[in-house]
Amino acid sequence: MEYIKRINKELKPSIDAKLDKTVIDLFAGCGGLSLGFEAVGFKTIGYEKLEDASETYRKNLIGECFTEELTIDSTYPKAEIVIGGPPCQPFSVGGKQLGLKDSRDGFPIFLSAIQQINPEVFLFENVRGLLYKNKWYLQEIVEQLEELGYKVSSRLLNAKYYGVPQNRERVIVIGAKETIHFPSRVKYQVTAGEALGELATQVPTNSKFLTPSMDKYIAKYEKASQCINPRDLHLDRPSRTLTCRNLAGATGDMHRIKLPDGRRRRLLIREAARLQSFPDWFKFHGNETGVFNQIGNAVAPYFALSLAKEVKKYFQPDYNGDDYPLKDENDQLLLFNEPKGIHQSR
Repeated sequence: MEYIKRINKELKPSIDAKLDKTVIDLFAGCGGLSLGFEAVGFKTIGYEKLEDASETYRKNLIGECFTEELTIDSTYPKAEIVIGGPPCQPFSVGGKQLGLKDSRDGFPIFLSAIQQINPEVFLFENVRGLLYKNKWYLQEIVEQLEELGYKVSSRLLNAKYYGVPQNRERVIVIGAKETIHFPSRVKYQVTAGEALGELATQVPTNSKFLTPSMDKYIAKYEKASQCINPRDLHLDRPSRTLTCRNLAGATGDMHRIKLPDGRRRRLLIREAARLQSFPDWFKFHGNETGVFNQIGNAVAPYFALSLAKEVKKYFQPDYNGDDYPLKDENDQLLLFNEPKGIHQSR
């Protein structure tokens, strides 16, 4: 089945009455993570501080989304699963490593919610830097979660190995009262060309073309950054990572399509949404910049679907988690990367 037909079919919200499990999505954005969970039958409840993103969630998903700026004192209904993408700012403006004591950080709120709700399973997503420069901080977070009685594991996963036409690395931390696995990768990688289809060669009336001065700036930018391949969208491979900056901002790193006549145009909202694996029926609320930010900040829904399927398996009576490795012989947290030989940089 071609890509767009597949995501349009598989990423449809539904509630499985037999499953009867509720998911609370913290820092929910426009609902990319929740969409994956609703697609396998979970009921979701979202919390998001931006009204436009909350409205997008409500327009497309079954679950309610509350427009609320969360604090450590926020209260929540009962739920079996807590998910989210907490904003991570473990360093103060002055450069001090404050970790969970940083007032701008979302992880104290996430930890407070876990402590209050006491779910069976939790899962959160974050940028790859949490495994490297800020690894000490991830360790601090995991230790607190383990003290709450969870078995916790972390991996750096790339969405392109889970059916998303995008080279998008994210840290996934998952924990449960008993052992729970990460989803298995799929063998086939979807290319940007497959995802965009006919859109890649069309020139809609609202297209925004790069000017000659922008072309010169980009050439200078790519030379200075020692870019081997032009940063244009390559249709024969998964796209580069989509971010708020390279979608909404006119930067040298912006996503753009090079047409056969040599002109280059910026991505349109529906094109960015397809590369992020949002189905075509999914409608965004807000102005163009705000929508690009919603897309760039979202967890790719088809990647979320793989995670949600594994969480659903966990609640089956025959689920087996015996091969769960938590600590090494020195009692150190194990952080798993993708197997060697398949990792590709952006």
